[in-house]
Amino acid sequence: MPNQVTVFLENEQGRLAALCRTLASAGVNMSALTVADTASYGVARLLVDEPEAAAEALLDAGYRAKLTDVSAVEIPNVVGSLAPLLEAFDEAGLNLEYAYCFGSGQETVTVVFRVENPEGIAEIVARLGYRLLHSADL
Repeated sequence: MPNQVTVFLENEQGRLAALCRTLASAGVNMSALTVADTASYGVARLLVDEPEAAAEALLDAGYRAKLTDVSAVEIPNVVGSLAPLLEAFDEAGLNLEYAYCFGSGQETVTVVFRVENPEGIAEIVARLGYRLLHSADL
């Protein structure tokens, strides 16, 4: 199961750039980023090549960062390919906390998601013919 780095950011100019510079200075490569914001803070979710090193560098730089287990599934980059996955999760009673996607090639897209109870995800993904990704795949 991949580890995502979750970072709480003050909603101030330059904070995201400083976060990225901190990771670069630590030699950490980012492959995905999503940011959700409110009026006073943001939550950045990152997939990186070295999650533990990223979290440590960010904590040392004064950020509030933690590692979060997520699931990642490679799906075809075609109309409607996400719907069967989400419907199967719903049928299995999996409560989706959040999700985001990023392109991993012209033929596929990676969907990253967090669910309360990830048991059974591998079986659902296999049944649909999709591929469950591991940290090394990202």
